[in-house]
Amino acid sequence: MSALRFFWGPMDCGKSTLALQIGHNHARQGRRGLVLTRLDRSLQPQITTRIGLSAAAIEVEPDLDLVQLVGAQPERVDYLICDEACFFTVEQIEQLAELADEHDVDVYAFGLASDFRSRLFPAAQRLFELADEVNRLQVQVLCWCGAPGRLNARIVDGQVAREGEQIVIGDTAADDEQVRYQVLCRQHYRRGELGG
Repeated sequence: MSALRFFWGPMDCGKSTLALQIGHNHARQGRRGLVLTRLDRSLQPQITTRIGLSAAAIEVEPDLDLVQLVGAQPERVDYLICDEACFFTVEQIEQLAELADEHDVDVYAFGLASDFRSRLFPAAQRLFELADEVNRLQVQVLCWCGAPGRLNARIVDGQVAREGEQIVIGDTAADDEQVRYQVLCRQHYRRGELGG
């Protein structure tokens, strides 16, 4: 029986790396799958990782019907790899559940749970509600102080942002970017302290 699985954690915990690894393992066994993403940090239809791995993907626009996408494929689809699923629509999460339940498609969804304000993304909330399995990734991300990093802070002009659009694409790599993200422990997130 197929299942809907949700893998989540803060930025830098290896979600996209695991997505590519799971896709690779299924493909090696002759299973056919689709790789999907929404708003990858590269702004291209691909999954990219901070350790240098990448793969082409289908960009999931808000009006894309995932059941129709799978049904339109020339061969049976055995599994879906859905990176950045937190940016999918709630309706698309419902479609992922339908694909698992009614079409025998294994669905692997990966994404953040909460936004820069520490509030659940609507799609992530629906995944928590519907998924057969929910897995917090075990790769520990650290705050600058050494405590476990739990929250994704949006940094705008060197300050922790508390307001703004829910989704703004950025990265964690460059300190000189106008908008970037940094994983913080709850204490330093609340204080707005970014460290040295």
